[in-house]
Parts: sequence; C-alpha cells; structure tokens
Amino acid sequence: MEALNNILTRVSARELSSPYPSKDEMELVYKAALRAPDHAWLRPSTFIEVKDEALDRLSKIFVKFGKSLPDISDEVLNKYQNAPYRAPMIIVLVNTFKDHPKVPAIEQKLSTATAAQNIMLALNSMNYSSIWRTGKLAFNEMVQTELGLKSNQEILGYLYIGTEVGKKKKIPSLDIDKFVTYL
Repeated sequence: MEALNNILTRVSARELSSPYPSKDEMELVYKAALRAPDHAWLRPSTFIEVKDEALDRLSKIFVKFGKSLPDISDEVLNKYQNAPYRAPMIIVLVNTFKDHPKVPAIEQKLSTATAAQNIMLALNSMNYSSIWRTGKLAFNEMVQTELGLKSNQEILGYLYIGTEVGKKKKIPSLDIDKFVTYL
C-alpha cells in the first residue's frame, strides 16, 4: 500500500530548494530508474547529473543557445540564464537510440520517459520533490552538442530536484470514467 500511496501523492513541485539527495540516495534513485520497461534490454536511458558549480556550466550553455536565436529578448535570455538555478540539482534525461529490428525509436523514448517517472517516484518516496521540464532547452541539437551528446542521443527533458518549499500543489480529484472506456 505504501507504493500505491507514493504514486497517488506524487506531485510536481512549484519551488525547490536544498537539500537535495545524497550520493547514496541517488544511487538508489538511478537503480529505480533502470527498472523501467526496456524491450530487448537496450538500455536507451542515461542521465547527466548537474549540481553545485555544474549549474553554472549549464547556465552558460543555455545562454549560448539563447544568443544563437534570432531576435531573442533580454527577458528570455535572462530566463534561460536563470533556469538551472530553479533547483539545487538537475538530472538531464538522455535517450540514446540503438538500432534494433523489433524496438523502434519511439519505444526507446518511452522507456526513458518511464525511467524519469521512476526517478520522480523514488524521490517522492525519500521526501524529495521534482518537476519535469522540457521546451526549447531540451529539444535542440546545440544544447545536446554542448553537453557532449552524440548524434543518436537526445535530451527528453530536465528533472529539477530538491526539497519542496512554499505552497504544495493540490492533487485534483479525477473522474476515472472520463479517462477509461470498457470494451
């Protein structure tokens, strides 16, 4: 029942602060991530952990990307520069496509997405919080290149991680019949 309660109570955090998980805690989190469904055991999911001074390096990469855009406003550039500092730790979700006759690219991406959910649930079970962010900073070749990724790798998002501060989001009540049909 604890596992089910963990799933039912997990919510993305609005505001994150220190502390973030320890190295030993993150080892468990990564082990949970790698339990995601993975057809043919291709292991398409890898992670880049960003914290401390590495947040500054990620900020510089985001600014470099922003400056490459035509007509970017100072406001948007400032937003890109400050993005890494919204949490004390970030995990970059990397999907590595591996050519396989029975496992298409989308299935490999879904495996990495499931790994991300496992990370978020593992963190929630340890009383940490997270939020998954995507957008232009995730889906572009320049940031991927700056992070040293290969042509068969792509960023599927960033998990911002820490301890939730401020007002917690309310979990909406959902009518299951609006989401489920029966044959």
